[in-house]
Amino acid sequence: MRRALILSLPLAVGIVVGMIGDRVFSGQREPMKRTILLKTDLAGLEGKEGIVLLTEFNPQATTGRHYHHGHEFAHVLEGSGTFEVEGKTVIFKPGDTFHIPPNQVHNVKNNGTAPVRALVFVIHEKGEPIAVPEK
Repeated sequence: MRRALILSLPLAVGIVVGMIGDRVFSGQREPMKRTILLKTDLAGLEGKEGIVLLTEFNPQATTGRHYHHGHEFAHVLEGSGTFEVEGKTVIFKPGDTFHIPPNQVHNVKNNGTAPVRALVFVIHEKGEPIAVPEK
């Protein structure tokens, strides 16, 4: 009996530590994730590339004020939030589509409790970063 108790104590402690660790580490997810689905040179547009991304924002996440060197087109697949540009706030929901011109500073927020997912298409100079934080 004593041997069983001694062997089960470390097991129980390990389970509890694992559960606590899972909660701590899952709570520290990145606010936004970009998954590149396609990146290609654009024929007829010398020096330009097109990128298709799946962008996912965790609940209560924000992109921070940033801009893109090229054109960005976004289509909201699921979730809702706000898009701030030029002093205006626009509420977006699934099915909404946006065009963001080059160098236009903006911020996107997920104000909800569910993730926001958007399909994004970018056209810019080859080798440029996808997004640049505002300084």
